[in-house]
Order: sequence, then structure tokens, then C-alpha cells
Amino acid sequence: MTDRPLRAAIIGTGAIAHAHAEALAAEPGAELVAVVDRVPAASAAFAERWAVPARFDTLDDLLAAGAADVLHVCTPPGVHAEQVVAALEAGLDVVCEKPPALSLDELDRMIAASERTGRALAVVFQQRTGTAAAHVRGLLEAGAFGRPLVATCQTLWFRDQAYFDVPWRGKWATEGGGPTLGHAIHQLDLLAYLLGDWSSVEGRLWRLARETETEDVSTAVVGFANGAVATVTTSAVSPREVSSIRIDAERATITVDHLYGHAHEHWRITPASGVDEAEAAGWALPDAEEGSGHVPLLREVYAALRTGAPLPSVASDPARSFELVTAIYSSAATGRPVTPDTLRDDAERTASLRSRVTERRPGRA
Repeated sequence: MTDRPLRAAIIGTGAIAHAHAEALAAEPGAELVAVVDRVPAASAAFAERWAVPARFDTLDDLLAAGAADVLHVCTPPGVHAEQVVAALEAGLDVVCEKPPALSLDELDRMIAASERTGRALAVVFQQRTGTAAAHVRGLLEAGAFGRPLVATCQTLWFRDQAYFDVPWRGKWATEGGGPTLGHAIHQLDLLAYLLGDWSSVEGRLWRLARETETEDVSTAVVGFANGAVATVTTSAVSPREVSSIRIDAERATITVDHLYGHAHEHWRITPASGVDEAEAAGWALPDAEEGSGHVPLLREVYAALRTGAPLPSVASDPARSFELVTAIYSSAATGRPVTPDTLRDDAERTASLRSRVTERRPGRA
């Protein structure tokens, strides 16, 4: 426990690092004191933009200096595991961007390091945050909507060929997977945050329009322990972009349609016929509104770190959505349904998501 702000450092100065810096600037319980980047010009520009007093060329230099309490990992996913484990073993807590690792085996090692050292590992899944998501989750858990029955989860984004031509993207060895891992993991995480534990997955991968090692489209059917069934569609080739979840329960339909972040305006609760108007009115979103994002996520994470409390629900269970993603790739590779009990039987996919991709392109049978 501490009354002082925790000293935060960011490794990696790409676009997502600026979201972390902005959220840290809004958090009185944290102070951004250092940045790490192997390109000195990049760290210098970032430090000037965010008034960061210390710059380091390597993570080893930062750790040797003892200059931080918390490390924010904003590098490409191929180096997350080694950086996270090194920071945890040096006594730092870690906030890691998604996807947290290239494989479930890597993530298991990261979680084991967190448990072994007693340091926290928070993975950034900011779609869980916001007052609307918390409100809807509470109503679902309380049974206000009855049993969830059927759901849809869509991550329909558009990325042109230039996006995949970035050297580390679209390659199993450096990105770990395609848009199912890099994009859809956010919506899958929100879906599981709302519906709970998954029970089965049947998935397919497709390469329809982009030159890439990985998929550019995937489809899946996910069963949940509460009996709900969800269809999941992920695309990097959809000109009209949307991130969408719909849950049809016995007494209401809940929808959230947005792109990269949601607020109250993106949510809708539609009562079933016969539901009392007064009861339905009680489901309304709270007057106090906060959208999803890094700011509310880091606020809750730093509150826990400074008091020694467990990580909040918006940052706990770092493996849940990664397990779902791995199950989609595993089912696509093996042609079989995957359950939590059989997931780690597919040693190839837990070590690397590399999977068979079915090609269907214009002019091909």
C-alpha cells in the first residue's frame, strides 16, 4: 500500500502508447517517469510530447536503474512474453496491451511468473470498461433479463493490403495470428465478460482478399456454460465497419454497436413483449455516464495496485479471451469442436496459433 503515485514506464512508442500516456496523465495515482524504445529518436519525440523525464534504450537498462514501479508494455506482441516476465521478475507490476502473447503457452508462462513473483499482470481489454457495460453485466448476473439464449458477436473492420504489408503483421511468427487474434479478441472479451465461461467452440478460418500468412476472415459458433449460443464473425475486409454484440435473453435483447469504443449512446435494451413498463424502465442505463477506454481501465488498475487489492474484474482473467481465440484457431486446424477440457490437448495450437486457412478467392473454385 502506498499514498504516493506509482512510477510508470512505457516500453514501445507506437500509437497505442499515446493512449496509455493520455490515461496516465489523467490518473493521480500514477506518474509517467520513463519511456523505453530501441530507436532513440522515437523515445525522444515521445518524451517531449508527454514530458517524460527519463529515456532508456533497452528494458534491461530501465530495470537496472530501478526507475519504475509499473511497466506498460506497448510493443508488438512478438516480444510481450519476454518483456513481461523480465519486468515481473524484477519486481514490477505490468500492464500489457493486447494481444498479450503469441500463444497460450506464452500467456501461461506470463501468468505463472505473475503468480510466482506476487506481482500483478493486467491485460488491456478496455471494452469491458464503461458504465454501460458494468450496468448490463450486473443485470445479466442478477437474472433481470432471464436466461441468455442466443447472441451474435461481430468485428467487421477494413484493413487494406498496406496494413498487412507492415513487416511484423500478418505473420504467424511475429503477430501470432490474424484479425481473430489482433482485432476480434476485444469483442470476444466483452462477450465473455457479459456471458461468462465458454463451453465449446467450432471455428473456421478464411483468406478471401488479402495477401497474408494468416486469415483475413473467421467464423465460429461459441457455446457458453449458461446455455447461450453465439455466432462470431471476424473480418478485415468489410468496408462498412462495425463492432457489434447482440444478446437475446428470455426477457430482453441487449445490443451494443460501435467501432473502437462505446458509450451509452451505443447500447440499447429492448424488453420482450409482456414485460412490465415500470420494470423495463428500471433497466435504464445510469445517469452518470463514462465510456469505455484506457482511462477507466487504468484508474481501476492503479487503485488496486496502490492498495494491494486484487485486480478488478475489468482487468482480471487475462487468459479467458485468449483461450476463446485459441479455440477458434484449434477447431479450424483440427476440424473438431473444442472445449475447455480439450483445448490444451492441441499442443500445436497452444504453442503457436498457426492453422490451416481455407482459401476462397475470386476466380477460384
